Amino acid sequence: MFKYFAIIAFISIMPVYTAGVAYADIYSYTDEDGSTHFSNIPNDPRFKFLLKTPQTEPLRTALGINSYTANQRLYSPMVDEAAKSNQIESALLHAVISAESGYNAQAKSPKGAMGLMQLMPATAKQYGISNPYDPAQNIQAGTQYLRDLMQLFNNDLHLTLAAYNAGQNAVIRNGNQIPPYPETIKYVPKVLKFYDALRNHH
Repeated sequence: MFKYFAIIAFISIMPVYTAGVAYADIYSYTDEDGSTHFSNIPNDPRFKFLLKTPQTEPLRTALGINSYTANQRLYSPMVDEAAKSNQIESALLHAVISAESGYNAQAKSPKGAMGLMQLMPATAKQYGISNPYDPAQNIQAGTQYLRDLMQLFNNDLHLTLAAYNAGQNAVIRNGNQIPPYPETIKYVPKVLKFYDALRNHH
């Protein structure tokens, strides 16, 4: 049996970028009950170094999709509310959040994207939120943006996700196809993979 302690603190630490990449040391130990504990804060002498992983790639890729279950549950009521009010599946919102921030509400990308759904400043302003790092505001604005993109691209999920990543104009300029940006080409199947996993998980 696996137990994930200190995961909220572990995921919610603000990334510190060094030479463009940030790393988080991950420690683990297995207790007398056979439960394995993970943390980036080795505050118990039993913790042993496990791995170093780029924070620019969400940490769940190293520990598996259940490693951030605590934060997923923490924000689920907000996700469910935003999903219901915007008629979008909760699983899709969770997939976007998973890919964008790994449930780190304080995440900020080198390009300036902020919060759980990694809103750019212009998008945050467009949807009238005062604090993009506030989880409820961020999720609501990100969901509205996703809904508007789905309407724009006739519910084509591939194009919607491409537009969420690269901007709607990039998709339109590319003849309503996924633009040939390496980041976007990787992003779309990544979100879809999480989407499928989350739907099957529930």
